[in-house]
Formats: sequence, C-alpha cells, structure tokens
Amino acid sequence: MLKKIRVEDLRLGVYIAEFCGSWMDHPFWRTRFLLSDPHDLKIIRASHIKEVWIDSAKGKDVGCTRESASLDHRKSGVDAQLEKAADMRHHLPPTTMEEELLQAKTILHLSKNAVAEMFSEARMGNAVDMNVAWNIVEQISNSIVRNPSALISLSRLKKLDEYTYMHSVAVSALMMALARELKFDDAQVKEAGIAGLMHDLGKSDIPQEILNKPGKLSDSEFELMKSHPQRGGQTLLAQGVPGDSATLDVCLHHHEKMDGSGYPYGLVGDQISIPAKMGAVCDVYDAITSNRPYRSGWDPSIALQKMMSWTGNHFDSVVFHAFVKVLGIYPAGSLVRLSSGKLAVVMEQSEGSLLKPVVRTFYSVNRARKISPVVMDLSRPGCDESIIQREDPRDWDLTDVHALCFGDVLDD
Repeated sequence: MLKKIRVEDLRLGVYIAEFCGSWMDHPFWRTRFLLSDPHDLKIIRASHIKEVWIDSAKGKDVGCTRESASLDHRKSGVDAQLEKAADMRHHLPPTTMEEELLQAKTILHLSKNAVAEMFSEARMGNAVDMNVAWNIVEQISNSIVRNPSALISLSRLKKLDEYTYMHSVAVSALMMALARELKFDDAQVKEAGIAGLMHDLGKSDIPQEILNKPGKLSDSEFELMKSHPQRGGQTLLAQGVPGDSATLDVCLHHHEKMDGSGYPYGLVGDQISIPAKMGAVCDVYDAITSNRPYRSGWDPSIALQKMMSWTGNHFDSVVFHAFVKVLGIYPAGSLVRLSSGKLAVVMEQSEGSLLKPVVRTFYSVNRARKISPVVMDLSRPGCDESIIQREDPRDWDLTDVHALCFGDVLDD
C-alpha cells in the first residue's frame, strides 16, 4: 500500500516510492529505493522535500494519522498534475541568457550526477530508472523553452573525466531543441530528449581506459568502441524499451551516415530514420566542440562550417539546416572578428537575424590590446558593426573563451 508521509516521520527500513515535489528539490538521482542508510535519511530531512510516498509492501510501514492511498488513486492524481504541468510548459516565461545560465548550471550538475549513476547501474546489469530519465528531460525541456541558448551553450563545458555523461545530457538538449524546430509535437520532443539521453548507454560496457584514452585507439579498441550502439540497444530491449521506439532507434543508428559509410549496419539515405539522422547531427556537434583527452574542441561556428561541408555524405541536409536555425550561424561561445577590427565572443542569438547575434567585444586587433568589454546586439537599428569572419581561439592563444561568454556562472 502506498502512503504519503511527512519527512519527519521517515524511518530506516521504509521503501521510498516517490518524493513529493520537483526532481531538482531532492538530493538523489533515484526516485525509488529502500531507505537503509542513516546518512541518506539525514540528507532527506535536510532537503527542501516535505513529504514522500512510501510503499509498505516493499518495506516497513510507518504509523501516522495520514490517509493511505491506493495506486489507482495516486495515479489519477499524478495524471492530473502532469496535464497541468503540460499546460504550464506552453506558458513558461522567457528569461534572459544571464538568468537562465544560473538555472541551467544547476540542471546540468544534477543531470550529470544522475546520468553517471544510470550508467553505473547499467554497467552492473541493473535496470535504469526511466523515471529519473524523464525527470532530467523535463528540466532540460523547460530550460530550452525559457531560453534556447543557455543550457545548450553551457553543456559544452565538460571535464575530461565526465565527458560521457555530460555528452549524453548535451545531446538530449540538442535533440529537443532540434525537434521543436522540426515541429515535432510535445510527446515527440520528449521522446527525442530521452533518445539523446540514452544514445550512448552502450558505452557503460566499454572500459574507462578506452573511453578516456588520450591517444589513438588501436584497431581492436576501435572495434570494441564501435560495438556500443548494439550493446546499448541490447540493454534497452532487456529493460523493456519498445523495439519501435525512437529511443532504441537513435541508440542503434546515431553513427549511420547518409552515404552508407557509417556503422553498425551501413544504412543508406532514407533507410535511416529522421530521429536517427537528428541523433547523428547532435552527437557529432557536441563531440567536436568539446575538449577530449586527445584533442581540443573546435570553436562552435567553425564546427558548423565543417559539418556543412560533410552534409550529403554524412548528414541529412534538411535536418542539418534545421539544426543551424537552432544554434544560429554563429552559436553562443563562437569567436568572431567585427568590421571595426575588434574580437568578440557571441553571447546569444538575436531576434533580428542569424547573421547578427548579440556579442561581447574584448580585444582590439588594430591596437593589439585588450579593451573594456561591451555587449552589443548587432541586429539593432543603428548598429554599424558586423561580423566579417570566424576566428579560431587557438590563433589568439585564448584558452578560456567560455569565461568571456559565461563569466561568473562558471565559478563553483
């Protein structure tokens, strides 16, 4: 029997079926587990959570005066809340880049930890808690609705030892933003997010020393690495993910290429589904713009330029063009040179033009020195500045362009 109780009534030995409140308010990646650790009990009581659902059939009962609830009754209440939340999502107020970066930082931190635990469970042969995955997708989706650029831009910042987990979160965000641009309905957008989150689940079977190897993989190591789509697909099927789902499709086929040179099946053109084509674009973009053990990430606008040259052979042109509309010609974090001879970092896209984003100037090429930063919207009437070319940060010995873009948000 499920019962809602106050946190102060919690005792060791009870089975927590669900936390009441936002996923971001409770300190655990899991939503269901047997409460057996005194430290966990202390953490819950110190959190913002006031009530939890417990299942007396799976753990100890707690005597209290609160009414019990049947599973059907509880589900009807949850469904009503979901319908209310779905309606609210359409009316989430937009936020500024600066405001959303702060929320995005929290979402990414929680999501990274949750995905790390999910991969750990998969590595040990345990079931992945899909409720957690849906919670992550919900938070990412809401952030994208409030400000499309903030979380996507911030997700590029990855420590080398957390790349696999943060990459999954980043691809999830990119998939949902792209799905919105392609006019998917709400359910399809969320499914695209889950697909992105799970697309590399098969890497839980790949040794860490191979995943994080600083040099070139040997032939045998590369063959093992190439097995991760099928390994992930087997894990998802074993956990009951439908065989016709976008989640399984993207997991299996995000390394397929339009010309048939991809893997694991060498699919060609329309043999590859739209979600898998989306997964290919999002996966490659995040991979090549992120720092890896064996190379530094590319500047975002240079990465898009490179990917455009691969379109047709590697990527579907319709999907890729929609992806460019999502990020802009010069994505946030790109280094550019303006017509005045100033270097600037792109802060976010403007409403006026994909070619005229909001930028922050910081260096004068003509005077060869730093200047006081100025933020300007190149699309505003009267602005006589324009972007004349992309710049590679390495040509200017800039190792921390992100700090110029995100400022204090990067501080721990």
